[in-house]
Amino acid sequence: MVEAPGSPGIWPRWTSSAKSGIGTALSDTSRVWFTISHGILNEVYYPRVDQACIRDLGLIVTDNDSFFAEEKRDCTSEVESLEDGVPAFLLTSTHLGGRFRIIKRVICDPRSDAVLMEIRLENLGDGALRLFALLAPHLVNGGAHNTGWRGEYKGYPMLFAEGAGTRLAMAADQPFLASSVGFVGASDGWQLLYHNRRLMQYDTATDGNVALTAELATGVDGLAHLALGFGLTAAEAAFHARKSLQTPFETILNDYAAGWRAWQAELRTLERRARGHNMYRVSTAILHSHETPTFPGGVIASLSIPWGFSKSDDDLGGYHLVWPRDLCETAGALLACGDETGVRRILRYLRATHEADGSWPQNCWLDGSAYWGGVQLDECAFPMLLLGLAWLKGALRRPELQDYWPMVKSAAGYVMSNGPRTKQDRWEENAGYTPFTVAVAIAALLAAAEIGEALEIENLPALFRDTADAWNEQIEDWLYVKDGPLAPEAGVAGYYIRIAPESPETEGPDLHGLVQVRNHESGSGLVSADALVSTDALALVRFGLRAPGDPRILDTIRVIDGLLKVELPNGPGWRRYNLDGYGEREDGRPFNGVGIGRAWPLLAGERAHYALSAGRRAEAESLLATIEAQTSPGGLIPEQVWDGPPIPARGLAPGEPSGSAMPLVWAHAEYVKLVRSLADGAVFDMPPHTVRRYAQGKQQARCRPWRPDCPVPRIPAGRILRLDLPQASIVLYTRDAWRTQAEIATRDTGLGLHVAEIWTEGMTAGESVVFTWRDAQAGVWHGRNHEVAIAA
Repeated sequence: MVEAPGSPGIWPRWTSSAKSGIGTALSDTSRVWFTISHGILNEVYYPRVDQACIRDLGLIVTDNDSFFAEEKRDCTSEVESLEDGVPAFLLTSTHLGGRFRIIKRVICDPRSDAVLMEIRLENLGDGALRLFALLAPHLVNGGAHNTGWRGEYKGYPMLFAEGAGTRLAMAADQPFLASSVGFVGASDGWQLLYHNRRLMQYDTATDGNVALTAELATGVDGLAHLALGFGLTAAEAAFHARKSLQTPFETILNDYAAGWRAWQAELRTLERRARGHNMYRVSTAILHSHETPTFPGGVIASLSIPWGFSKSDDDLGGYHLVWPRDLCETAGALLACGDETGVRRILRYLRATHEADGSWPQNCWLDGSAYWGGVQLDECAFPMLLLGLAWLKGALRRPELQDYWPMVKSAAGYVMSNGPRTKQDRWEENAGYTPFTVAVAIAALLAAAEIGEALEIENLPALFRDTADAWNEQIEDWLYVKDGPLAPEAGVAGYYIRIAPESPETEGPDLHGLVQVRNHESGSGLVSADALVSTDALALVRFGLRAPGDPRILDTIRVIDGLLKVELPNGPGWRRYNLDGYGEREDGRPFNGVGIGRAWPLLAGERAHYALSAGRRAEAESLLATIEAQTSPGGLIPEQVWDGPPIPARGLAPGEPSGSAMPLVWAHAEYVKLVRSLADGAVFDMPPHTVRRYAQGKQQARCRPWRPDCPVPRIPAGRILRLDLPQASIVLYTRDAWRTQAEIATRDTGLGLHVAEIWTEGMTAGESVVFTWRDAQAGVWHGRNHEVAIAA
């Protein structure tokens, strides 16, 4: 056995996140997913969508003398879907010098853990050509400690790799003409073929960044069939590869397509054609492809790693993790297209991954294990909102709704005990009060109240509504600035800001406090909150809290468009917020911790939903077409599109996908919901109870909640002061500077909060309520007085 030289190879890196296709079989007996980019196979995932197992698998063409060409670098590529709604692909790679053409079909075997490629090499010039497959294993979610070797299964030659307890096997329907394993950058097949035009036979490459290379033979039909099998053992991986190769490719393709046809047939007919694709069916397939049968309902954010990151082990998760917010957005899209069964799977997954304190993790592996470790209030509220939408749309029966009440009660308790501020905004960068998070939290509490009433729960629905009403009434106090620094240029009276940090003095929001701007290429630093604006303000309309024609909303949109809107050849785009740093750098280099935020197609979808709610259907339809025009050649919607001058050397063109995540499932979800909203003539997921209560009814709050960690300095005259305390207490208070005083016992809500209400009827502006409390059991006093002023 000959060990390859050059251990451990260069440091491994992930490949491009700009996918042109993804696919998987709809089968309980197949647990593999593939992605395609630049005409070749990129990451393959096994046995679940959060575990990437290869970097890429491409082809090299040589002659017997001086010719060398690599498929992904020396060819132009085209990708076609073999059938609407079926993620099976025809890839055509044409050599830039006109020497050859490679035609491939790529699928998964529904009855095996294997990816299959049918390959035809067409020689367009003179002289014989040789065809090689080059595979870079990255088992599992990393390529630094893999081992590769040449071997056999039942006497049939194969190439193997192992890492992190998982094995893969690469085999062809005809025995390899030659094969080798090596260390990337030193003794891998690319190096050998580029420098020598032939393979040196290395049998093993141990514990490093390895590559497997094989020369393929073609049958009498001119075709080669290549299989990539996976398993916990080498024999299991080899079995899957061999079994798939022993079945005619057309038989496997028909079975693969049949599963997808059956699933698509159950969905609503909302067809949309653009760029040669049925974009509606591409998007529904994207939604379903990101789920794992062994973790039903667990849909990851993307089968991609943004910009490939600098090294393969820098961020093991990439975007193949579950974000509860993205998951709920996906469920809303499945509801919009008619997959109620899929929605119920997601709700069951959310219930299973619910934390004991009522929250959900910022993101997690499919088994619910937290990854980054943060908590975002909107992600803790969204499941309640989703459940309310599913109930409203008839996807759940009352007995099923009853099963979810413990989850709703716990989540509502967490939101009430920790909101309306969040430890992280929806862009995962700052803590404080944000329009999006506050809007979701309020709408979710009202959804919880609706669910509670449907189940005939006492007391809690009123408590949820009181909190939602109070928070809604304070939105402008928390997030709207008059005569701010961005107002003069836009010619407006005021606007909603991106985020209000918490004041260390008052423990409430500070409209003029300092916000840490992160990641921006020009330098991170502290910026006044009133100098930052975000598209997030549209959430106040999307979730029914403010009318689309509210003057404050209209003024904010003028500021947003002045700072965040970019005109692109295929339509307008919007950046997340001014001074955003999450995107390519100015010269087009990948984001590496610093950059410049670019335009997000999903934000065009959110803007289109706003336009539809405002009665501007033509604008919404135009923005839908813009999103379609900003997709990849395979119809995939990226996280971001390039919005700077063209940089051909880096493949960056205005309005075209950048190097960010693609596909972004959340973006496809927004697209599907927009298609449904336009079909209905109304925003599909806008909660009707919030519209009736706030945008139309202008509901006035009955009380103002006060918590020790979230105090309010003043309340309007006539409002009740509601104290939300963490333990059973006796509250001592005065309304007249201790000339008289009274005591009141708290009431246990069952949510981890004990509430007491102090009436302020008859009090006038300038007066105050002063209070303290003692533990109801131990009798220990809190130790200080608190004062809440009465405002006009």
